[in-house]
Amino acid sequence: MIEPPSSSRVQKSFLKYQHVFVFLAPVLFVSGVYLFAPTGDVSGGYWFEYWWLSVFFLMGATIVNTVGISGSALFVPFLIFIFPLLAFPLEPETIVKVGLISESFGLSSSSIAFIQYGLVDRRLALTIVGGSVPFVVGGALLSFIIPEPLFHLALGGALLAASYLLFRADLGHEEPSSESDPEPATDGGSPELPNDDDKLGPAGVETDADGNVTRVDREGDNYRYTRGGYIERFANYAVGGTFQGLAGFGSGELGIISQLRTEVPVRVAIGTNHIIVATTAILASLVHVFGGGFVGGHSLSLASTPWNIVVWTVPATVTGGQIAPYVSNTLDTGTIKKGVGGLFAVIAVALFLMAASGVGLRLGLGS
Repeated sequence: MIEPPSSSRVQKSFLKYQHVFVFLAPVLFVSGVYLFAPTGDVSGGYWFEYWWLSVFFLMGATIVNTVGISGSALFVPFLIFIFPLLAFPLEPETIVKVGLISESFGLSSSSIAFIQYGLVDRRLALTIVGGSVPFVVGGALLSFIIPEPLFHLALGGALLAASYLLFRADLGHEEPSSESDPEPATDGGSPELPNDDDKLGPAGVETDADGNVTRVDREGDNYRYTRGGYIERFANYAVGGTFQGLAGFGSGELGIISQLRTEVPVRVAIGTNHIIVATTAILASLVHVFGGGFVGGHSLSLASTPWNIVVWTVPATVTGGQIAPYVSNTLDTGTIKKGVGGLFAVIAVALFLMAASGVGLRLGLGS
């Protein structure tokens, strides 16, 4: 028997023990923030002031990763409406930054879990991320100069669109043996199906000369599809990427619809979407932290980041990202999807009212 290359063994070992590496990331993040973040002269109580946020962000991360959408779609409205009731109001750009930083860790955690199951099309994800980059950066820079009422209006519009798409789309984790998918394989290592040495279980992927993809997950279930439909996906992820940079979410909600419309299997679409949203969220986070000075708007710096908030939200979202795959196997994701969609609609209406009152206040002050 031929031994697999060392790189394959490393990858397989990483996936096998991914929980260790995933939970090491927030430990290193919190340690680095505590030791090196520019917080000024603070007391010990500063770091424990917002410990209760971990409960809300754990629940939110579990929900959004189960459904397959952006974490900030729940985090940002929470920071706008609930957080001020318990603490103090945050500036829009700070809200988005906290949401993006938290989401980056949570989605990265969930992404690795989906990779472990062999449900991520990395080639498809790479092309989409490459096309989304300029739109994500542009949206993030725009967030520094956009007026607060317009920010609330755009955020409400994005949530309303996300609510509509969630109600219309079938985002449930149905099995590949449904009528629209091929029958599951009993052995992913059979001669007709791929079986890669660097994947766990009978998992593998291969693409034929015509671009038809055959993918087998670690349970032996197989999926067949093509990577066609790049133009439609590019259009959706361009609009979604702009909102991802501006408001902290959008590419996940709009993007997964385009994958389903171009006949990417649901479970593969959700897994691939996690990688895309995690990457764009990380990029948008970096722009929000360092990019304010380039556009002449709010000059955000590392010192302006509420570090005593993110040290609690980051570990919570990482944990939620790991819990989500297990929740999706026990709960009806259709019910969760409808609940989140309804919540989005209610929040959107509230944001429209906030935007209208903000415009009225500005006009009143102007007169």
